[in-house]
Amino acid sequence: MYLLRLLLVVVTASVAAFAMAQQAPSPENPSPQASIDLAAMKKLIDRGQTKDALRQLEVAEAQQPAMPGLERLKGIALYAEGDFTQADQALAKALEQNSKDIEAAEYRGLTLFRLGRPADAIPVLEGIHEWAPGTKVDPSYVLALCYLDTRRYDDARRAFARQFGFEPDSAAAYLLAGRMLLRHEFLPVAQEYAKKASELDPRLPLVRQLLGEIALAKQDVDGAIAEFEKERDLNPLYGGIYDRLGDAYTRAGQYQKALQALQQAVLLEPNSTGPYILLGKVMLKQQDPVSAAMYLERAKGMDPNNYMTHSLLGQAYRAMGKTAEASRESETAAKLQSDSGPKLETPR
Repeated sequence: MYLLRLLLVVVTASVAAFAMAQQAPSPENPSPQASIDLAAMKKLIDRGQTKDALRQLEVAEAQQPAMPGLERLKGIALYAEGDFTQADQALAKALEQNSKDIEAAEYRGLTLFRLGRPADAIPVLEGIHEWAPGTKVDPSYVLALCYLDTRRYDDARRAFARQFGFEPDSAAAYLLAGRMLLRHEFLPVAQEYAKKASELDPRLPLVRQLLGEIALAKQDVDGAIAEFEKERDLNPLYGGIYDRLGDAYTRAGQYQKALQALQQAVLLEPNSTGPYILLGKVMLKQQDPVSAAMYLERAKGMDPNNYMTHSLLGQAYRAMGKTAEASRESETAAKLQSDSGPKLETPR
C-alpha cells in the first residue's frame, strides 16, 4: 500500500512538471507576452525601419490591444511614414489611455500642426513643460509656430523665449520673436517687436540689423541703409552687417560703398559665400566681368550648389566672350533653381 501511494505521488508530480513545462515560454516557443518587445520596435522606428515596426506593432496589438505604450509607438511610426491622419488617431488613443504621456502629447501636437490644425495643437502642447527622453523637436518651438499661425503674437514671443531661456518680456525675447515674425512675413508686427527691443535695450546687438532687414522687405532701401549703418556703429566687428550693407548699397546704386563694405565682410567672414556673390554682382554692374568671374569662381568653389552664383558667373563669362562656359553655367543655374523650387508640403 505504501509503495502504491509513493508511485501515485511520483506520477502526479511528473504530470504537473510536464504541464508546467508545456506552459513555460522558451526561445523556440515564446509566450505571446514575451514576444512583445516595445523597446525593440522603438529602435526600428529610430533606424527608419518604420514599416517593419508597424508590422510588429500590428501583431502586438492583436495579442494585447490595450498594452501601455503601444498606441504611442504606432503613432510615432505613422508620423515618420507621413501618415498624419492615422498618426493623430493613434496618438489621441495613447493620450486617452495615459493623459500624462509626454512623448505622445508632443508628437500629437506636432502631428496636428503638420495637418494644418494649429488651433487644435495648442491645448495639447500647452500642458508640456519639459522634453520627453525621445523628443526630436522642441515643443516650445512648435507651440510658438502654432501661436504665430493663429495670430497670437505675444503668446508666440513667450514660447520662443521659453525655448531659449529668456525672460518673456526682455529685449532679447522681443528681438527673437521679431526675427521669427520676419521669417514668416508678418512685417508690421516684426517691426513693432524690433522697435520694442530697441526701446528696452538701445545697445542690444542685431536689433538695428533686424530693423534694416524689415525695411529691405518693405522695399525701403534708404531706411535699410540707415539701420544697417547704426548696427555697424554698435557692432563693428560683426561681419554679417557688412554683407547686409553691401547688399543695400548695391540696391541703391552706391557701388563704391558696396565694394568697400563687401571687402570688409570678406575680411571678417572669409568662409561666407554671400560677400563674394555680391562682389561679383557689383563688378558686373561696373562692367568688369573679369573681376566678377574671379569672385564668383571663389564662391562656386565654396558652395557649388548656389544657383545665383552660376547664373551670375554665366553672365560674366558671356561678357568675356566665353560662350561655352556661359551656356554651361546658365544650364547649371536653371537646374539648381528648378531643384530648389517650391515643393508640395504639409501646412506650416
